[in-house]
Amino acid sequence: MEGFLQTIDARVLVCDGAMGTMLYGKGIFLNRCFDELNATQPDLVADVHREYVRAGADILETNTFGANRFKLTNFGLADQVRHFNTQGARIARHAAREGAFVAGAIGPLGVRIEPWGRTSVGEAEDAFREQVAALVDGGVDLFMLETFRDLNELLAAVRAVRAVSPLPIVAQMTTDADGSSLDGTPPGTFAPALERAGVDVIGVNCSVGPAAMLETIEAIARLTGARLSAQPNAGRPRDVEGRNLYLCSPEYMATYSRRFIAAGARLVGGCCGTTPDHIRQIAQAVRTMAPAAARPAPDAPVLGQSGTAAPVARREKSGLARALAEGQFAIVVEVASPRGLDLRAVVQQAQRFRDLGAVAVNVPDYPRSGARASAVALAVLLEQQGGVETVLHYSCRDRHLIGMQSDLVGAHAMGIRNVLLTTGNPAPEASIADATSVFDVDAIGLTNMVSRLNQGLDIGGQAIGAPARFHVGVAVNPFAPDLDAEWRRLMHKVEAGAEFIVTPPVFDVEAFAAVLDRLTATGLPVVAGVAAIDGLRHAEFMASEIVGVRIPDATFDRLRRAKDESAEALAVTMDVAEWLRGRVGGLQITWLHGSPGNAERVLTALTARTADTTLQRITHV
Repeated sequence: MEGFLQTIDARVLVCDGAMGTMLYGKGIFLNRCFDELNATQPDLVADVHREYVRAGADILETNTFGANRFKLTNFGLADQVRHFNTQGARIARHAAREGAFVAGAIGPLGVRIEPWGRTSVGEAEDAFREQVAALVDGGVDLFMLETFRDLNELLAAVRAVRAVSPLPIVAQMTTDADGSSLDGTPPGTFAPALERAGVDVIGVNCSVGPAAMLETIEAIARLTGARLSAQPNAGRPRDVEGRNLYLCSPEYMATYSRRFIAAGARLVGGCCGTTPDHIRQIAQAVRTMAPAAARPAPDAPVLGQSGTAAPVARREKSGLARALAEGQFAIVVEVASPRGLDLRAVVQQAQRFRDLGAVAVNVPDYPRSGARASAVALAVLLEQQGGVETVLHYSCRDRHLIGMQSDLVGAHAMGIRNVLLTTGNPAPEASIADATSVFDVDAIGLTNMVSRLNQGLDIGGQAIGAPARFHVGVAVNPFAPDLDAEWRRLMHKVEAGAEFIVTPPVFDVEAFAAVLDRLTATGLPVVAGVAAIDGLRHAEFMASEIVGVRIPDATFDRLRRAKDESAEALAVTMDVAEWLRGRVGGLQITWLHGSPGNAERVLTALTARTADTTLQRITHV
């Protein structure tokens, strides 16, 4: 056979269809590791390949889409990367004989990479190189990098291929109906970037059906003179008696293959739901058409990104930001969403805290059960109806990156400025039967996203107009069991754009003193947590059930010996607060499962002493 690039320049090539759809149809459950079948049921995989060859496919993709160390770890098979990939390539090569090219299929790692996730670009490239090397040893003719939503990850995969092999690369993003990737990167950004990276064929696959993909291919054709590929799903999946089925007919897919070719595609095929019957019709349609005339490389600007906007100065973002920037001792008090529809009492409580001297109130995002307003809704209500500045505690739990971006853009439009960004704790298992917590990204990725909004860009690199004015806070646990890991994560958050740091409630001042220099060395103001405890039982709850809280035995002994437990609890809180004054930039008073009245007493005492200190300074001057 001629080489792949010579062949695709001479005629349009047809790729095979969905390996997963076929294996599922042959009785393999979706929760199986499909890549493992290369070792355990090679004849079954080979049968699928042969069906596609008989249908007229010019390219067979190896059954290795998820055969990287990250995805295989989920099945306890991380040590089988090389075996599954080499075996997958050999099975496809044997089925192809001399009648089809073999493409080494490589999909996303299944984890978020920086700047959104914990996996570094270097780690991602290492994983891709491991897979690429095994596929080369198995005898592939080219590489098919497909179904990528994150341009950064796809470019890492391209670099990994180029570091190992000179074989041709087909690189395909997965896009939504508007043509942008699922993370919001438009064709005007990803197509030129892939062309600059030296990709041989640029394309799109999966996620949408043929009609929406055609518009995307037409848009890409106006941006680049590169070879193009199109592999849509066989329509949108539909639930039919509990099964997800793709209902586009083979004839319909073939009709759109002609349209893809007319738009400039040199490689056509199908993704999810595409069977040998679809490929047979597509191949027949392709044989009746000549490739579209070569397109000159257009001189088109990269769309969607016009450079970052100048960020707003921190002191201009909010009252809390101004106070911290000017070195004022800022006090924030927590208010949580109550159960039910009536929020008047919590609005009044927040106003009371404001009137007693709190710069802002923090609205926590706890994984609570029951019908409660979300933290975003309560924060907006407090800002708009209560006239109270808020700190929106926003966590990554049970939200994906695109959804979080939408939430925060909406919150900004409604007046929210201060945000405390955290990964979040898993929901209690007993709150809802069979419920699980989902984390798409962690606090580092979330901070990077908000920092981009503050530069006037969304996560896909598209300009959003004026830059956002978020005042970005992050959390740190100075009492974490693995302090080195906690510090590393904090520094990543600082690098991502954090502007202030919040700690859990402090009780052990000696332990806190040991880490305070390291906290202040970040150059960011520290808002230390203080718990307005009601008594011994409340202290026991804080120590046992709140992450990051450490209470010395001496404090428990002090509460046990007290004649007036409530008064002694207040004294404990004030002793800690007085020690922290002058050492940190501010305090956050929490009274979780306690009394708002006790929080008011702490706030009153603190603001009175702050006023006395200020008066003494003025008198001295």
